[in-house]
Amino acid sequence: MIYLRLYDVRCCTAPERAKRGSDMMRRATCHCGQLSLSVEGEPALVSACNCTRCQRRSGSAFALTSRWNKNQLTERSGDSATYARKGASGGNVECVFCPQCGSTVSTVLELLPDHIGIPVGCFADPTFPGPKIAAWCDSKLEWVQFPRGALLLRDQSRPMETQ
Repeated sequence: MIYLRLYDVRCCTAPERAKRGSDMMRRATCHCGQLSLSVEGEPALVSACNCTRCQRRSGSAFALTSRWNKNQLTERSGDSATYARKGASGGNVECVFCPQCGSTVSTVLELLPDHIGIPVGCFADPTFPGPKIAAWCDSKLEWVQFPRGALLLRDQSRPMETQ
């Protein structure tokens, strides 16, 4: 059983950045600002991935990603390039990045075909909700700790015995 597919979380609300009607609008951009995405509402899930591929892609200890239903994507602007690879599950992983600065601005997982992943850092919002799930904890750096109550998985499916 793959928890990332089944774990349905409604994240806590963050302060509003922009409104269109009654829904919150958020804008994510690459480092240079050339590529951007706008989404409406709250993320379906915020997750951390500790796999070594995400560590390398993000250049950090783990990748912190917000997952949005594709129908929440309201605008996309700028040029992008795509890098595709196979994930540990055997499914395709597409990383969309800015060809000018190299920042990953979105990911699409074959495992979650109706969702788009947007790195939390692209929103540059210090009030963004924290992760509710952390995958691939068997390869996380020893000093990394996630919020109390987050579901910690050894890989994509096996829960850790203790937090």
